[in-house]
Amino acid sequence: MHLLVSNDDGYLAPGLLALVKALKPLGKVTVIAPEQNHSGASNSLTLSRPLSVHRVAGGERDGFLFVNGTPTDCVHIALTGFLQEMPDLVISGINQGENMGEDVLYSGTVAAAIEGVMFGIPAIAFSQIDRGWAKIDDAAQVAKDIVQHAISHRLDSGNNHHAALLNVNLPNVSYSDQKGWRVTRLGNRHPSQPVIEQTSPRGDLIYWIGPAGEAKEASEGTDFYATSAGYVSITPLQLNLTDSERIKQMQSQWNQG
Repeated sequence: MHLLVSNDDGYLAPGLLALVKALKPLGKVTVIAPEQNHSGASNSLTLSRPLSVHRVAGGERDGFLFVNGTPTDCVHIALTGFLQEMPDLVISGINQGENMGEDVLYSGTVAAAIEGVMFGIPAIAFSQIDRGWAKIDDAAQVAKDIVQHAISHRLDSGNNHHAALLNVNLPNVSYSDQKGWRVTRLGNRHPSQPVIEQTSPRGDLIYWIGPAGEAKEASEGTDFYATSAGYVSITPLQLNLTDSERIKQMQSQWNQG
Protein backbone atom coordinates (compact mmCIF):
# COMPACT_ATOMS: atom_id res chain seq x y z
CA MET A 1 0.00 0.00 0.00
CA HIS A 2 1.45 3.34 -1.12
CA LEU A 3 0.05 6.48 0.54
CA LEU A 4 0.71 9.98 -0.81
CA VAL A 5 0.33 12.58 1.94
CA SER A 6 0.04 16.35 1.53
CA ASN A 7 -1.57 19.28 3.35
CA ASP A 8 -2.12 23.04 3.14
CA ASP A 9 -0.52 24.16 6.42
CA GLY A 10 2.97 23.43 5.09
CA TYR A 11 5.50 20.66 5.60
CA LEU A 12 6.46 21.93 9.08
CA ALA A 13 2.88 21.69 10.41
CA PRO A 14 2.39 19.48 13.49
CA GLY A 15 -0.76 17.99 11.93
CA LEU A 16 1.17 16.63 8.95
CA LEU A 17 3.90 15.11 11.12
CA ALA A 18 1.40 13.45 13.47
CA LEU A 19 -0.54 12.03 10.52
CA VAL A 20 2.56 10.61 8.83
CA LYS A 21 3.76 8.96 12.05
CA ALA A 22 0.36 7.34 12.51
CA LEU A 23 0.14 6.10 8.90
CA LYS A 24 3.61 4.54 8.61
CA PRO A 25 2.51 1.08 9.85
CA LEU A 26 0.00 0.90 6.96
CA GLY A 27 2.57 0.90 4.14
CA LYS A 28 4.87 3.14 2.15
CA VAL A 29 4.27 6.83 2.88
CA THR A 30 5.42 9.60 0.51
CA VAL A 31 5.09 13.17 1.74
CA ILE A 32 4.92 16.08 -0.71
CA ALA A 33 3.64 19.24 0.97
CA PRO A 34 3.82 23.01 0.44
CA GLU A 35 6.84 24.92 1.70
CA GLN A 36 4.58 27.50 3.35
CA ASN A 37 1.03 27.74 4.62
CA HIS A 38 -1.53 27.88 1.81
CA SER A 39 -4.80 27.79 3.73
CA GLY A 40 -7.68 28.96 1.52
CA ALA A 41 -5.74 28.24 -1.69
CA SER A 42 -8.51 25.98 -3.01
CA ASN A 43 -7.58 24.19 -6.25
CA SER A 44 -5.14 26.81 -7.52
CA LEU A 45 -2.21 25.78 -9.71
CA THR A 46 0.93 27.89 -10.06
CA LEU A 47 1.29 28.69 -13.77
CA SER A 48 3.28 31.95 -13.66
CA ARG A 49 6.63 30.53 -12.50
CA PRO A 50 8.52 27.23 -12.24
CA LEU A 51 8.30 25.11 -9.10
CA SER A 52 11.03 23.38 -7.12
CA VAL A 53 10.91 20.19 -5.07
CA HIS A 54 13.23 19.90 -2.06
CA ARG A 55 13.88 17.01 0.33
CA VAL A 56 14.31 17.31 4.09
CA ALA A 57 17.50 15.63 5.32
CA GLY A 58 17.58 14.54 8.95
CA GLY A 59 15.30 15.10 11.90
CA GLU A 60 11.81 13.78 12.44
CA ARG A 61 10.74 15.00 8.99
CA ASP A 62 13.57 13.22 7.23
CA GLY A 63 12.55 12.39 3.66
CA PHE A 64 9.64 14.83 3.53
CA LEU A 65 9.44 16.61 0.18
CA PHE A 66 8.26 20.21 -0.05
CA VAL A 67 7.28 22.40 -2.98
CA ASN A 68 7.29 26.19 -3.30
CA GLY A 69 3.69 26.11 -4.44
CA THR A 70 0.12 25.24 -3.50
CA PRO A 71 -1.34 21.97 -2.17
CA THR A 72 -2.71 21.24 -5.64
CA ASP A 73 0.75 21.87 -7.13
CA CYS A 74 2.20 19.27 -4.75
CA VAL A 75 -0.18 16.48 -5.70
CA HIS A 76 -0.21 17.44 -9.37
CA ILE A 77 3.59 17.30 -9.63
CA ALA A 78 3.63 13.99 -7.76
CA LEU A 79 1.10 12.34 -10.06
CA THR A 80 2.24 13.76 -13.39
CA GLY A 81 5.85 12.70 -13.46
CA PHE A 82 7.70 13.10 -10.17
CA LEU A 83 6.71 9.80 -8.57
CA GLN A 84 7.99 6.59 -10.12
CA GLU A 85 5.24 4.61 -8.38
CA MET A 86 1.65 5.85 -8.31
CA PRO A 87 -0.02 5.88 -4.88
CA ASP A 88 -3.04 3.79 -3.95
CA LEU A 89 -4.53 6.56 -1.83
CA VAL A 90 -4.05 10.32 -1.49
CA ILE A 91 -4.38 11.68 2.06
CA SER A 92 -4.40 15.36 3.01
CA GLY A 93 -4.08 16.96 6.44
CA ILE A 94 -4.43 17.04 9.30
CA ASN A 95 -5.61 20.62 8.83
CA GLN A 96 -5.59 23.09 11.71
CA GLY A 97 -9.27 23.98 11.92
CA GLU A 98 -12.52 22.59 10.56
CA ASN A 99 -13.48 22.26 6.91
CA MET A 100 -17.27 21.92 6.86
CA GLY A 101 -20.08 23.24 4.69
CA GLU A 102 -18.85 25.76 2.11
CA ASP A 103 -15.34 25.54 3.58
CA VAL A 104 -14.64 22.68 1.18
CA LEU A 105 -14.77 25.12 -1.76
CA TYR A 106 -11.95 27.23 -0.31
CA SER A 107 -9.91 24.60 1.50
CA GLY A 108 -6.42 23.77 0.31
CA THR A 109 -6.64 20.60 2.39
CA VAL A 110 -9.66 19.37 0.45
CA ALA A 111 -8.11 20.61 -2.81
CA ALA A 112 -5.07 18.35 -2.39
CA ALA A 113 -7.42 15.39 -2.02
CA ILE A 114 -9.48 16.51 -5.01
CA GLU A 115 -6.37 16.55 -7.19
CA GLY A 116 -5.83 12.88 -6.42
CA VAL A 117 -9.43 12.09 -7.39
CA MET A 118 -9.00 13.96 -10.66
CA PHE A 119 -6.31 11.41 -11.52
CA GLY A 120 -8.52 8.48 -10.52
CA ILE A 121 -7.02 7.89 -7.06
CA PRO A 122 -9.28 7.69 -3.98
CA ALA A 123 -8.57 10.43 -1.47
CA ILE A 124 -9.34 11.50 2.09
CA ALA A 125 -9.01 15.01 3.55
CA PHE A 126 -8.62 15.30 7.34
CA SER A 127 -9.24 18.41 9.44
CA GLN A 128 -9.26 18.96 13.19
CA ILE A 129 -12.25 20.96 14.43
CA ASP A 130 -10.50 23.47 16.71
CA ARG A 131 -7.31 25.33 15.90
CA GLY A 132 -4.19 25.02 18.06
CA TRP A 133 -3.27 21.34 17.52
CA ALA A 134 -4.75 20.18 20.85
CA LYS A 135 -4.88 16.34 20.94
CA ILE A 136 -3.32 16.16 17.48
CA ASP A 137 -1.70 12.75 18.11
CA ASP A 138 -5.10 11.38 19.14
CA ALA A 139 -6.65 12.83 16.00
CA ALA A 140 -3.92 11.18 13.94
CA GLN A 141 -4.74 7.80 15.46
CA VAL A 142 -8.39 8.24 14.50
CA ALA A 143 -7.28 9.22 11.00
CA LYS A 144 -5.22 6.03 10.82
CA ASP A 145 -8.28 3.99 11.84
CA ILE A 146 -10.34 5.62 9.10
CA VAL A 147 -7.64 5.04 6.46
CA GLN A 148 -7.31 1.43 7.57
CA HIS A 149 -11.09 1.03 7.35
CA ALA A 150 -11.08 2.58 3.88
CA ILE A 151 -8.36 0.18 2.75
CA SER A 152 -10.02 -2.91 4.17
CA HIS A 153 -13.39 -1.94 2.68
CA ARG A 154 -11.83 -1.14 -0.70
CA LEU A 155 -12.66 2.54 -0.92
CA ASP A 156 -13.19 2.89 -4.65
CA SER A 157 -15.45 4.39 -7.29
CA GLY A 158 -18.75 3.09 -5.96
CA ASN A 159 -21.66 3.51 -8.38
CA ASN A 160 -20.64 6.79 -10.06
CA HIS A 161 -17.43 5.48 -11.63
CA HIS A 162 -15.35 8.21 -10.01
CA ALA A 163 -12.68 7.73 -7.37
CA ALA A 164 -14.04 8.19 -3.85
CA LEU A 165 -13.44 11.49 -2.05
CA LEU A 166 -14.02 11.78 1.70
CA ASN A 167 -13.93 14.93 3.83
CA VAL A 168 -13.31 14.09 7.49
CA ASN A 169 -13.54 16.42 10.49
CA LEU A 170 -12.03 15.24 13.78
CA PRO A 171 -12.92 16.52 17.28
CA ASN A 172 -10.05 17.70 19.50
CA VAL A 173 -10.50 15.00 22.13
CA SER A 174 -8.40 12.14 23.43
CA TYR A 175 -8.52 8.84 21.56
CA SER A 176 -10.28 7.06 24.43
CA ASP A 177 -12.99 9.75 24.53
CA GLN A 178 -13.91 9.50 20.84
CA LYS A 179 -17.68 8.89 20.50
CA GLY A 180 -17.50 7.32 17.05
CA TRP A 181 -17.98 8.14 13.38
CA ARG A 182 -20.95 9.45 11.45
CA VAL A 183 -21.38 9.57 7.67
CA THR A 184 -22.81 13.01 6.94
CA ARG A 185 -23.78 15.54 4.29
CA LEU A 186 -22.37 19.05 4.05
CA GLY A 187 -24.12 21.65 6.14
CA ASN A 188 -24.43 25.30 5.19
CA ARG A 189 -22.96 28.53 6.56
CA HIS A 190 -24.23 32.08 6.79
CA PRO A 191 -22.31 34.48 4.49
CA SER A 192 -18.78 35.34 5.58
CA GLN A 193 -18.34 38.20 8.03
CA PRO A 194 -17.32 41.61 6.61
CA VAL A 195 -13.76 42.41 5.62
CA ILE A 196 -11.63 44.07 8.29
CA GLU A 197 -10.45 47.50 7.17
CA GLN A 198 -7.16 48.91 8.44
CA THR A 199 -4.67 51.60 7.50
CA SER A 200 -1.15 50.61 6.50
CA PRO A 201 1.92 52.43 7.91
CA ARG A 202 1.98 54.38 4.61
CA GLY A 203 -1.60 55.54 5.05
CA ASP A 204 -3.17 53.20 2.49
CA LEU A 205 -6.39 51.35 3.21
CA ILE A 206 -5.84 47.58 3.49
CA TYR A 207 -8.33 44.77 3.98
CA TRP A 208 -8.24 41.43 5.76
CA ILE A 209 -10.72 38.74 4.71
CA GLY A 210 -13.25 38.36 7.52
CA PRO A 211 -13.99 35.14 9.41
CA ALA A 212 -16.24 32.46 7.94
CA GLY A 213 -19.94 32.69 8.69
CA GLU A 214 -21.51 30.66 11.48
CA ALA A 215 -23.39 27.45 10.75
CA LYS A 216 -26.80 28.09 9.17
CA GLU A 217 -28.02 24.63 8.18
CA ALA A 218 -26.74 22.34 10.91
CA SER A 219 -29.62 19.91 11.26
CA GLU A 220 -29.26 16.22 12.02
CA GLY A 221 -27.28 14.45 9.34
CA THR A 222 -24.94 17.36 8.59
CA ASP A 223 -21.24 17.60 9.36
CA PHE A 224 -21.95 20.51 11.72
CA TYR A 225 -24.47 18.47 13.69
CA ALA A 226 -22.25 15.40 14.02
CA THR A 227 -19.17 17.28 15.19
CA SER A 228 -21.15 19.43 17.63
CA ALA A 229 -22.32 16.17 19.20
CA GLY A 230 -18.72 14.98 19.52
CA TYR A 231 -18.61 12.57 16.57
CA VAL A 232 -16.14 12.34 13.71
CA SER A 233 -17.86 13.57 10.55
CA ILE A 234 -17.18 11.68 7.29
CA THR A 235 -18.70 13.35 4.23
CA PRO A 236 -18.47 11.77 0.75
CA LEU A 237 -17.95 14.48 -1.88
CA GLN A 238 -18.16 14.54 -5.66
CA LEU A 239 -16.67 16.84 -8.29
CA ASN A 240 -19.71 17.17 -10.56
CA LEU A 241 -21.13 20.62 -9.79
CA THR A 242 -23.88 20.44 -12.41
CA ASP A 243 -27.26 21.69 -11.14
CA SER A 244 -29.36 18.83 -12.54
CA GLU A 245 -32.68 20.30 -11.45
CA ARG A 246 -31.97 23.67 -13.07
CA ILE A 247 -30.99 21.94 -16.33
CA LYS A 248 -34.55 20.61 -16.64
CA GLN A 249 -36.02 24.05 -15.90
CA MET A 250 -33.75 25.90 -18.33
CA GLN A 251 -33.85 23.55 -21.31
CA SER A 252 -37.32 24.67 -22.42
CA GLN A 253 -36.50 28.36 -21.92
CA TRP A 254 -32.90 28.65 -23.07
CA ASN A 255 -32.25 26.01 -25.76
CA GLN A 256 -32.00 27.52 -29.24
CA GLY A 257 -31.49 26.16 -32.74
